[in-house]
Amino acid sequence: MLESGEYQKSIEFMDRVIDKNPEHTSAYNAKGVAFYQQEKYDEAIEAFSASIDLDETSYKPFFNRGNAHLEKKQFKEAVLDYNKANGLDPQQSDIYYNRGLALLGMEEYEDAIFDFDVILQANPNQPLVQFNKAKAQLGNNDPVAAIESLVNTVNMDNSNGPAYYLLGVTQMSAFGQKEDGCANLKMALSLGFSEAKVWIDDFCKD
Repeated sequence: MLESGEYQKSIEFMDRVIDKNPEHTSAYNAKGVAFYQQEKYDEAIEAFSASIDLDETSYKPFFNRGNAHLEKKQFKEAVLDYNKANGLDPQQSDIYYNRGLALLGMEEYEDAIFDFDVILQANPNQPLVQFNKAKAQLGNNDPVAAIESLVNTVNMDNSNGPAYYLLGVTQMSAFGQKEDGCANLKMALSLGFSEAKVWIDDFCKD
């Protein structure tokens, strides 16, 4: 039921499992996943917490609870859960990525860059990681590095309008590269990123 997207029915089955075995930690975790998929993040957090109370040795409920906190923009709580998950299983790259997003939300830019770099060292061909690394680098007042990450992003994914937008804005505002900046802003607009229009109207009219 969970795999096929019938989340409410899967919750009913998990509740039956829990009725028969209140110590069934995996049932609580799966129930939390079903709530999470329904965007019922408070109920998800409650279910993941119940799983953790029964067994603190699995990284999954900590990671999952961190994801629910991340969706609620409770970044500090998310980082605490990701730290615990990471300690239990340091090999899970998703933990580094999601913790990087939470750290980005907390404006802890250097720590976010570190987490994104861990993933990129294993596999640099990940445009979304490159893009979020660029946002952290811009937050960290490092436009030179951010430009490199943004160029990497659009080279790997030429449909990322927000990346073209950030690239164009950074080229123009940090380096005065009007021609390249305008070209990238126009690309962003053509990909449906409407915020680029303001910059184009203000700075790219010949």
